[in-house]
Amino acid sequence: MKKTRLIMELFLTMLKIGAFTFGGGYAMIALLQNEFVTKKAWLGEEEFLDMVAIAESTPGPIAINSATYIGYRTAGFFGSLFATLGVCIPSFFIIFAISLFFDAFLSLTLVAYAFKGVQACVIYLILSAGLKMLKGIEKTPLRLALLAAVMLCMVTFSIFAISFSTILYILVCGAIGVMLYLLGTLKREVSK
Repeated sequence: MKKTRLIMELFLTMLKIGAFTFGGGYAMIALLQNEFVTKKAWLGEEEFLDMVAIAESTPGPIAINSATYIGYRTAGFFGSLFATLGVCIPSFFIIFAISLFFDAFLSLTLVAYAFKGVQACVIYLILSAGLKMLKGIEKTPLRLALLAAVMLCMVTFSIFAISFSTILYILVCGAIGVMLYLLGTLKREVSK
């Protein structure tokens, strides 16, 4: 009974987040952090940061990957199933409804202005989530150097309109991390 209540709470929370998040998974990160780290304390700050990194680097939308992880971590298989359904259902019905009236929907002036307002809100949500995550990371020289290098590359490539895949950023930073780990392990073995 207790687990059923927990699964229902997960489902309803994810349904609420899925229904009121505009701008995709990155905009959802701030809401997930507020709900599951701050309010419910189901995840710690460090675990949440790890979850975001894993959800970003695995195939599929970050919102669905995050919901699946949080659900599994909190209530096992059925928790992940219902959390994922909860985050997907609102988008499915909204997109389905819009597709029925797509042309008429886009021609409404009020809708166009609403989307412009939502764009500003999405920028704020993504920036807010990024700043909270930045505050939460352990500030080691390696992490700060990688963060600075990636930000410099992203800004430079954006200014000069160079198309560069974010997957490559993730792979390069992951390879650097693995290489430094292996070098540290080798150094410890040699010093024994």
